[in-house]
Amino acid sequence: MPDRKRCAIYTRKSSEEGLEQEFNSLDAQAEACSAYILSQANEGWEQTSEQYDDGGWSGGNMDRPALKQLLADVEAGKVDTIVVYKVDRLTRSLADFAKIVEKLDGNDASFVSVTQAFNTTTSMGRLTLNVLLSFAQFEREVTGERIRDKVAASKKKGMWMGGPVPFGYSLEDRGLVLQPEEAANVRMIFARYAQLQSIAQLVDELADKGVRTKIRIYSSGRTIGGVPFTKGPLAYLLKNPVYAGKVHHGGKLYGGQHAAIIDKALWDRAQKVARSNGRDRKLGKASNNPGLLTARLVDPDGRPMTPVHTTKGTRRYRYYVTRYAPGEDQRAPWRVPAGELERIAIGMMAKWPSEGSAGMDVDTIRERQQLASNLPALPVPEQRAVVIEQGLRFAISETAITLTSGADDPRTVTLPAQLVTHGLERRFAVPTGEAPIAEPDPVLIRLLAQARAAHRMVLEESEEPGIAHYSKRHLSQLIRIGWLAPDISTAITEGRQPVGLTGRRLLRAATLPIDWAEQRAFLGIN
Repeated sequence: MPDRKRCAIYTRKSSEEGLEQEFNSLDAQAEACSAYILSQANEGWEQTSEQYDDGGWSGGNMDRPALKQLLADVEAGKVDTIVVYKVDRLTRSLADFAKIVEKLDGNDASFVSVTQAFNTTTSMGRLTLNVLLSFAQFEREVTGERIRDKVAASKKKGMWMGGPVPFGYSLEDRGLVLQPEEAANVRMIFARYAQLQSIAQLVDELADKGVRTKIRIYSSGRTIGGVPFTKGPLAYLLKNPVYAGKVHHGGKLYGGQHAAIIDKALWDRAQKVARSNGRDRKLGKASNNPGLLTARLVDPDGRPMTPVHTTKGTRRYRYYVTRYAPGEDQRAPWRVPAGELERIAIGMMAKWPSEGSAGMDVDTIRERQQLASNLPALPVPEQRAVVIEQGLRFAISETAITLTSGADDPRTVTLPAQLVTHGLERRFAVPTGEAPIAEPDPVLIRLLAQARAAHRMVLEESEEPGIAHYSKRHLSQLIRIGWLAPDISTAITEGRQPVGLTGRRLLRAATLPIDWAEQRAFLGIN
């Protein structure tokens, strides 16, 4: 009695057209394969109960759900023979065919084409199959080239070549025809965008006016659209040249055969606004608190860090925090104060010309030194422009901050810095002499001013309305601060105090010594 062979039928059709019919192409393929398996029953062939159908999937690659499941079952030992109506149903790629045959051989399996007598167990059979598949692949590539040429030629003539029908048009006789109500909304959208110059504001305005996206009904009955515009779809609409009567192909615009909804002047104004907004957004000009290091900073784990802020009363506090990918396990993110990190970054950039300048010509060094000397005084958007133009990137770790240049000038500068946890925040403590740019702490400065006012009020009996309402305990704390050594007050005024010296710590230092030398040791000021 012959050995039992478990035979799996695989069917495929490139398009979805006709699949809704009661008896379609996949059914015809399966019926022919089933009859062939039945004819080989005396050889021990048995059809498996599992059906592997790929309706609407191209044979040009192996990214097909049913094929993947079939090959997985072959590896699991559930299938001995794959039966197809024609070999090109299995694949139209010679390279993919070689992969499939290798996988079949590795699992003692084979495949059979019902309408073509092939046997993959012999070298002659494989040669014949390779020749056939070479022609199948050639046919697929030639057909693809022919279709691309036809689409290119048609678009050069301004013809609509398919795809989702744009908002503002309907499809009639394979051409775009104005849909009056939607077209009026398109004109309003372009006009308002040119005035508002903000997609975010335009989104809110369209929502208030009840303007909705185009409703699309598919052949399956599924309906999408009819929802408020969001930034993405609205930005795509504003950049679509169809509305100016053009057809886009291969990076070029051609005069379309359809009617334009907006005139060239309005189209040009909208594109000018879009280009300007794009540049401003990249440089941070559009933000009230632009992030100097946005898209240029990574945490110790190599993940990008993004600027965020929180508001307490009238004060805004900015930070850079780890940005996790969607669905990623979000462990405790890295969070560092933005202002402090940006000051260190600017200081490193200011030192850039002197780092690794060997081999540079004198003019380049002087140009960089001039730029570096002006850098701290520039507004943030211009500082960010320098970061982008120079291709600079920053990375933080618990022991250092690293600055790396772009590919045209590959150099790295590392600044030793200790990441210190202070309360709920992490701050960088830069060694003395390495601190790039000092910036006074406004809280400490205010405490020094209040301490002097408290001394005047108590010792000179002067009126100090700013602190007169303070409690005796708070006034005593301020008076204690007023006895700080002059050089400590100077260090605080110039922003040279240790990173751990905050207003809260100074105010609550009940054991602050009177002796100046002991004060320096107590506060960690050399």
